[in-house]
Amino acid sequence: MITPKVFTVSQLNAHIGSMIAADPALQVIFIEGELSNVRLNNQSGHLYFSLKDSKSVVRAVMFSWSVKNLRFRPEDGMKVIMRAQVTVYEPMGQYQLKVEDMQPDGVGVLALQLEQLKKKLDKEGLFDPSHKQSIPAMPRTIGVITSPTGAALRDIMDILSRRYPCAEVVLAPVLVQGDGAPAQLINAVNTFSENRAADVIIIGRGGGSMEDLWAFNDEGLARAIYDCRIPVISAVGHETDVTICDFVADLRAPTPSAAAELAVPNGRDLIDSAYAMIREAAASVNAKIALAQSDTDKMTQLVLARSPEPMMDNYIELVDSLYERAENAENNQLRITTASAQELFSKVEALSPVAVLNRGFARLMNGDADVTSVTDVKAGDDLRITLKDGDIRAVVAD
Repeated sequence: MITPKVFTVSQLNAHIGSMIAADPALQVIFIEGELSNVRLNNQSGHLYFSLKDSKSVVRAVMFSWSVKNLRFRPEDGMKVIMRAQVTVYEPMGQYQLKVEDMQPDGVGVLALQLEQLKKKLDKEGLFDPSHKQSIPAMPRTIGVITSPTGAALRDIMDILSRRYPCAEVVLAPVLVQGDGAPAQLINAVNTFSENRAADVIIIGRGGGSMEDLWAFNDEGLARAIYDCRIPVISAVGHETDVTICDFVADLRAPTPSAAAELAVPNGRDLIDSAYAMIREAAASVNAKIALAQSDTDKMTQLVLARSPEPMMDNYIELVDSLYERAENAENNQLRITTASAQELFSKVEALSPVAVLNRGFARLMNGDADVTSVTDVKAGDDLRITLKDGDIRAVVAD
């Protein structure tokens, strides 16, 4: 008969733990289930959670050195597949899973990581439309951040040279995939922003797998684009490819070629618009000239209607008529006066002593007095006789 051994609680838990540890089947297991009660210890970095299915639940722990290798953030309700070891937590007498690795079940880890980062940055406001800058209408300098050997650069340059050849292009050559790509992309964005080296930036590359485009999902790049003082156009992959860079950029283009078209206007359209503006301006000026001419004609008619010129013409004609009448009257009066004067002159002339002398008469004077009667003289008076051609002296004899 075997005598039962008496265990302490600690001895029992240790014994069970050693039994589990000695079972090779429990050293490395793969187990699937749904996460619940996920809790990260901010001090230690260890992750504590439970794994459950429709009927049971088991506790689990993932230590910080394994947590650092996770490419997503575990959350409640997430279905996962884990590689773990079955252990016993002796202080509580509970068996648990010590998880070494964890992967999402049914969704790729990169897709999950992308979705989680997208939610995080969206919550912080990095995708807020109110923060996005407008693309300048006619930029003078275009910054391009892409691989110097990729097809994306050739497509961008072809479009820019055809649509808007006057723009200057500044290329920041970078890696667009691989471990070193995020750092180079971030440095290029920051350099453009700090130096104001362009009016608008195109950042992107050609199409590829999610892994190929992963550099454009970098959180540091997203924050650099958000802080950039220059408008940024994202042109990553093909139209169906979506990256964090697309969400945080000021404008998203489906392809690098489309980004070039969005960055600059069409030069031919500008020329056509300029000609159209010139024609509109000429038409407007002509219309204003015609309106001004019409107003001028109306004012001229109004001025003429109210002008004193017609009245002045009438007055001038009246004055001319009066002047003519006065002149005629004056001439008539002059003729009448002249005739009267001539008649009077004839009469005066007829009465003139000279005229009388010319007719044979003589003037007889006794001293200073005219002799008009024989009584005006006496014998011995010295008389002067005036004829038309001279004087004769005579003495009265009797």
